[in-house]
Amino acid sequence: NRIIKHPKMLPVAILAGGLATRLRPLTETVPKSMVTVGGKPFIEHQLKELARQGVKKIILCTGFLGNMIEDFVGSGSEFGMEVSYSRETNQLLGTGGALLQALSLLEENFFVLYGDSWLDIDYKAVEKKYFSAGKSGLMSVFKNHGRWDTSNVEIRHQQIHLYSKTNRNVRMTHIDYGLGILSKDVFKDYPSNEKFDLSIVYETLSEKKDLACFESEKRFYEIGSIEGLEELDSRLRGTDE
Repeated sequence: NRIIKHPKMLPVAILAGGLATRLRPLTETVPKSMVTVGGKPFIEHQLKELARQGVKKIILCTGFLGNMIEDFVGSGSEFGMEVSYSRETNQLLGTGGALLQALSLLEENFFVLYGDSWLDIDYKAVEKKYFSAGKSGLMSVFKNHGRWDTSNVEIRHQQIHLYSKTNRNVRMTHIDYGLGILSKDVFKDYPSNEKFDLSIVYETLSEKKDLACFESEKRFYEIGSIEGLEELDSRLRGTDE
């Protein structure tokens, strides 16, 4: 029988350029990705999990104190990966602007992962859903009911009807989980070297009904706040309930 090679997974762009003001004073001298959690820099946990899932190519979008991330991660060979860097040097461009700047390093389709998210999700299943849906973007979501943060996704018939951080309504029961897949084409109408948020891209796609949905059954963890950092620390040390 002919051996069918498992197709390589899409590259993952990690957004790790923000100022992380909610974590100050911890992040006054280190970027959020280098904050210690579970005894190691957070980026180490992220990269090891991505490697475990078969991801081989990472693009790190860095900004504030990004040299510290680069010094630690290097080429990515220690994690069995190829890591490239898209650096915001003169000004921070926001999550959308940072991705737009990194497009030349990315393939036609790519994962987007927030630099403060630790997710228990099957990346290959997310990728499969994206390609089967035939849409320009995909957002992973979690049925949140406002428990961990304010819900911002309205689901109808198992599809994303609307995602918005600003135009919220009572029908929003889900929340952006922290992992998406995008096509390069979605950025063609956005200006380069200008600051804008990735949420605008996702919201526009949802309004066009061009945003596929992958619902996670497991909660997300994030280190964007002291409370979130403490929760994940307990989870990684195996002491949570």
